[in-house]
Amino acid sequence: MDNYKTYILCCIWSPLLVIQFILVFLFGLCNEAGLSILLYLGWLIWAVSVIFGFLPIIVLKKMGGVEKGKSFVHTQKLVTSNIYSIVRHPQYTAGILLSLSLILISQNWLIIIIGLVVIPLLYIDIMWADEYELEKFGNEYNEYMKEVPRTNFILGILRIINRKD
Repeated sequence: MDNYKTYILCCIWSPLLVIQFILVFLFGLCNEAGLSILLYLGWLIWAVSVIFGFLPIIVLKKMGGVEKGKSFVHTQKLVTSNIYSIVRHPQYTAGILLSLSLILISQNWLIIIIGLVVIPLLYIDIMWADEYELEKFGNEYNEYMKEVPRTNFILGILRIINRKD
């Protein structure tokens, strides 16, 4: 897989997500439509995104065979437990959830438009990440893909619950 594709895509969606965040909190674009239920749902989704965003850092550093002094992204072995037994791409999932939460918190047309660009770009990046991981880990990753959903954490949790029965 060409790594430049994912790099270019990241250079598009990352700043847009930051802009979305800045517009909501720096300019106070919160709850413009006045729908409180969406505001509260947005904060709940935000909390979930924080878990999916930060837990992988700890898990990969601990279980990914990362050399001492290297970043958590330099994993040497495939991690399929902990948060990675729920979704294959928890940090990308966190980005999608963050963008969605900002849409719900702000209820602002500009934030919605930016989110409608960010979320599909993140999903494309996730698909390219799967290609990269297949190249890196081979059949082991292919089997992992059959067991764990890309981003659907609800399905991932349900699969875990059903396995324990």
